[in-house]
Amino acid sequence: MKTYTFHVNGMHCKACVVLTESELNNVPEISKAKSSLENHSVEVTGDFGDKEPEHIARDLSEVLKPHGYTLSLEKQKHFAKWSDFKLAFPIAIGFIILFIILQKLGIVNLVTTSEVGYGTAFVIGMIASVSTCMAVVGGLVLSMSANFAKKGDKVRPQVLFHIGRLASFFILGGAIGALGLAFQPGSTGTFVLSFIVAIVLLILGINLLDVFPWAKKLQPTMPSFIGKRVHGLKNMNHTLTPLLLGIATFFLPCGFTQSMQIYTLTTGSFLSGALIMGTFALGTLPVLALLSFSSLGIHKKAQSGVFFKTAGLVVIFFGIFNLINVLVATGIILPLFSF
Repeated sequence: MKTYTFHVNGMHCKACVVLTESELNNVPEISKAKSSLENHSVEVTGDFGDKEPEHIARDLSEVLKPHGYTLSLEKQKHFAKWSDFKLAFPIAIGFIILFIILQKLGIVNLVTTSEVGYGTAFVIGMIASVSTCMAVVGGLVLSMSANFAKKGDKVRPQVLFHIGRLASFFILGGAIGALGLAFQPGSTGTFVLSFIVAIVLLILGINLLDVFPWAKKLQPTMPSFIGKRVHGLKNMNHTLTPLLLGIATFFLPCGFTQSMQIYTLTTGSFLSGALIMGTFALGTLPVLALLSFSSLGIHKKAQSGVFFKTAGLVVIFFGIFNLINVLVATGIILPLFSF
């Protein structure tokens, strides 16, 4: 048994830590894999025979490539692809203008005072579903599907997974909203929680731009052990495993999900909380369903840099907008916009 340390290329947040550890721990030769977000590395202990470290890194990279990660002996220097902004900026601005026009027409509710509207929750869900940090959910459903496909069961597990995910986000979102009512956070508590949501969205957006590596350390997530327990369910072949797995994704370490959960706490209403989280989950459904049925991997596409930078700019817009509206609602600043 020997221990090797490899640098992980493509790691962004704790969800990536969960995914890389889970996939590598399933490799027969490996007895233990421990990933580090701070160092963007993974420490692997196992029996690889007479293989050289370069050979081991290549073999393990093949395991992680479907999820957008590769291993190397030396740390690769981070290069910010500023050229992607040439397309990302106009696309993001066009999307934001369209969204504001729809809001002005009353088709979607962007932000009302300090509240996150259902339109906002849906769009954030769409962005979250294609974020590299949500690759843990995609990797989860693909791995589960592979296990059931061996038995010739391809469609039912997918359907159960998405039903479980939508139901859990609706019901547990409502529970969080009701919990907020029980605790009655008050105006100060609501301000603090809404402020946290805005800051989390700003951090998530900056991370999606992939130009400031230091920002990845700021991203809040749930304890990684929760994600590991959830990800471990994929190896079970029980009939109800896909349903349970879909329900469990509510607890996965995703910053987007957590920002919505924090906001839901401020609603103080089971129905409002359920609708906010349910709408968010509906936003994630199209891409996750496409991923589960067709093995889509947006992070592997040539245009992924432009896509993620565009998504990052839109999320930053939501973060700034929420921050401004929170400050306006508390009287700290005067309204800057008429919507």
